[in-house]
Amino acid sequence: MTDYSTIDFSPLDALAGDEVVTHSPVRDVRLPSGNVLALITLDNGRDHTRPNTLGPATLAELGRTLETLKQRAAAGEIHAVAVTGKQYILAAGADLSDVAKLPSKEVARLIAQRGHQVIGSLSELGVPSFAFVNGLALGGGLEIALNSTYRTVDASAAAIALPEVFLGIIPGWGGAYLLPNLIGIENALEVVISNPLKQNRMLKPQQAFDLGIMDAIFPAASYLEDSLRWADGVLTGRVRVERKNVPGKLERLTKWPIAIKMARGMLESKIGTVPRSPYVALDLLDKAKSGTKAEGFAREDEALADLITGDQFAASMYAFDLVQKRAKRPVGAPDKALAKKVTKVGVIGAGLMASQFALLFLRKLRVPVIITDLDQGRVDKGVASIHEEIGKLEAKGRLDGDTANQLRALVHGTTDRNEFADCDFVIEAVFEEVGVKQEVFSAIEKIVADDAVLATNTSSLSVAEIGSVLQHPERLVGFHFFNPVAVMPLIEVVKTDATSDAALSTAFVVAKGLGKNAVLTADAPGFVVNRLLAKVMGEAARAVYEGTPIATVEKAFAPLGLPMGPFQLIDLVGWKVAAHVQDTMARAFPDRFFSSENFHELAALPEVVEKDKGGRVTGWTKAAQQVLVTGKTPVAPETILARVQDGLAQEIKIMLDEGVVPEVQDIDLCLILGAGWPFIDGGASPYLDREGASERAFGDTFHHPPIRGIGG
Repeated sequence: MTDYSTIDFSPLDALAGDEVVTHSPVRDVRLPSGNVLALITLDNGRDHTRPNTLGPATLAELGRTLETLKQRAAAGEIHAVAVTGKQYILAAGADLSDVAKLPSKEVARLIAQRGHQVIGSLSELGVPSFAFVNGLALGGGLEIALNSTYRTVDASAAAIALPEVFLGIIPGWGGAYLLPNLIGIENALEVVISNPLKQNRMLKPQQAFDLGIMDAIFPAASYLEDSLRWADGVLTGRVRVERKNVPGKLERLTKWPIAIKMARGMLESKIGTVPRSPYVALDLLDKAKSGTKAEGFAREDEALADLITGDQFAASMYAFDLVQKRAKRPVGAPDKALAKKVTKVGVIGAGLMASQFALLFLRKLRVPVIITDLDQGRVDKGVASIHEEIGKLEAKGRLDGDTANQLRALVHGTTDRNEFADCDFVIEAVFEEVGVKQEVFSAIEKIVADDAVLATNTSSLSVAEIGSVLQHPERLVGFHFFNPVAVMPLIEVVKTDATSDAALSTAFVVAKGLGKNAVLTADAPGFVVNRLLAKVMGEAARAVYEGTPIATVEKAFAPLGLPMGPFQLIDLVGWKVAAHVQDTMARAFPDRFFSSENFHELAALPEVVEKDKGGRVTGWTKAAQQVLVTGKTPVAPETILARVQDGLAQEIKIMLDEGVVPEVQDIDLCLILGAGWPFIDGGASPYLDREGASERAFGDTFHHPPIRGIGG
């Protein structure tokens, strides 16, 4: 067992230089029974936009505070200790800002051990400890609560989670041991592994209470008073705390190993075996079923030290920084003061994509939205679809009745395009063909005001060519969504040589209003995401054309860590769409992109691939086998992988040289937000640097030095 009191933590002092210290002032509260509770309020002195975090200096101060309270408890001066936070926030976890400065794995281990020493002491004060979770509690913030004897939560708290696996590490300050022993293995698997892998899903306070993480939940208006009264009841025995999800002996013997085995199978099916942190977390949760807390903490120390110094965590922090900072301040976006105020939106088209656009504009902008199509039947169907989706949101409790009715009243369908006259922003969702898009924009331009912004959702066509028929091409901007529209966070905002700053600024402001992250790209074939995915799909198609079995091709791409294999992705987006994109890219760059007639033959079939229960592609349907044209020289998986790695590295370098985006960070951001490229890769460029593809393709690396862990 580790004796944390004998460890020299002084090497951590060097990491505390720029830390925003979260202080731990204490005040004594005399409870109605006469008991005295020492209340610690974590506070970094900043407003809610800078959450409390737990860095080395913060932990050192909190450790001193808790040691003093332990002495006071021994002297009989206090009868309980409670920890809460500044308004709206308990703590957002460890301060990871200086992790890149870690000199060694030994110092990384000290970070884990320091957290265990300090936060773990909440259960060793000699009196009961309470966590009053008054707001955001992530990672180490939630582990403060888990290490406490009892926990209450504010019903309005923003989020509660252990998101570490999302960042390539594990809950390392007690979470991996304490949580399954508090709420059972199945619930712990959901919180520690499943939720982080579902785009970092977090718990609402009621969910945390229902799972048994929290012992009591109180309304925001009287949260602290209620928590103090409840704590007094616990201390006097008036309140009995019952924990229904604490695992018993039978669960540990039977349900626990079965749940772990099923979770491992699910992980292998959904994410492959490349990401390390989910599997390390799984092993820790497995071992938590037996042994002592001290042994569990020691396992966390080693696991966290190992992961925090690895390549995947370094890449994850790079990706996290892109999403948290660069995405919120788009490079190249004009001054937002130039943007036209959008008071009404027009959507040309009434199909599935158009309906998704309309619903998003309605929900986020709360302005009138008008849709149109070739005939009244299609228009009516589109409006009905929007109303149906609003009804579903209302049924799920995500919209109240009044809001749902307001949204229904804001959407209108018509075949009379003259009703678009007062629209400020018009977006098309029509067939992906230049002539069709030119026709609709030529017609609508004659109706709308001179300063109305026109937006095309084209996925790969030239925005400039679409706008070449306009009298005012400067008002046209590319506004490329990703499917499903409501979920995918990226919009590629495409600028042509003619696009005005006013139109561009309007596009960025609208994107932000829709809750999306916008990245500026030049008007180049495929823009960013589709251009690079076309490279991936093209190499997969080439391997099949040469005679490689489809299952072999899918497995060859596994080391990329993408959410799904290339043919699974094609089957999702549609074979017709894939065929169109491949043709577009092969036409633009015939020497670098592969296009096969196979795509068009397969697109005509109702079913193309066979899948297993996990959704992985296992083979072709009989109908597909009959139309496929293939050779007799199958390619080895490692050759296929090297081809796609080198092809991506070459294409990204060309895109940067051509100025498709300002910097490689924008390409990585697009791939993370628009293609689900995993955080553990950091997007494509850090991965390609580490794999040597950049050196092979153009004799250099994208990053100097390459983004690697301490051991890299």
